[in-house]
Amino acid sequence: MAIIQGMCRNCGSLLMLDDRDDKCECVFCNCVFPTSEAIEIMNNPEGRTFANEKFEPSNSGTKHNATRVYSTENLEKRIAREEVKKATSGDVKKNEYEVQASDVKAPKGLVAGMLGGSALVVALILALYIPKYNARVELKNNIESSISQVFDSDSGVDITSDESGKYYNGFSVFGQTCQFINVVSIENLTYDQAEDLYVSYCDLRAQSIDRAGINSNDGVVMKIYCNDGYYTVSSSEGDVESVFTADSVETEG
Repeated sequence: MAIIQGMCRNCGSLLMLDDRDDKCECVFCNCVFPTSEAIEIMNNPEGRTFANEKFEPSNSGTKHNATRVYSTENLEKRIAREEVKKATSGDVKKNEYEVQASDVKAPKGLVAGMLGGSALVVALILALYIPKYNARVELKNNIESSISQVFDSDSGVDITSDESGKYYNGFSVFGQTCQFINVVSIENLTYDQAEDLYVSYCDLRAQSIDRAGINSNDGVVMKIYCNDGYYTVSSSEGDVESVFTADSVETEG
């Protein structure tokens, strides 16, 4: 048997032919015609016209092509093989030397230990975090409730809050030890006024924190936003320093 090429006389498609078969069949349009004609058209295709008629597939069961597309016979054989495979799959003997996923099991003690260790780590994290969080919230509440000691009517700072009582209109306190505070003033303050507000806040913060050695104000930063710029006030080794920023120009007080 030799596979040769031909061309369909009906649709012009390329065909793969069996040279022993005197007839050929187009797998695209189902046209059946002499093999010699398909070879002749392939060798001399110029000037050929193709009718592109519709042909029904042959019911004789005989196929005249070397390669069959969508073969019913192949499909039936495959289905039969799958059925045999399913029927015998339960009888396949397990290789006693092969390690299966079901064979790999962690000891119960190890699993319990891992779960217990994870729970302990979570408990330790919560034990460390929750007290610090509660202390920060309590400190913040204490400072905010007494903030009138820092801002009087001359400071131009609005110390009223929103309806929820969580957010204040003229200032915002934040940080783990409430060491940061942003302030908005409608007045143009002087360096001395800005530093006085800073010192007053540090005193209130020291009164609100229940621990020794808090008299040091190092680490506390206050930003005061005014109409013509803002002050950044901090302290280092007990010395209060203030910087005013206006239009990208900084001056120290």
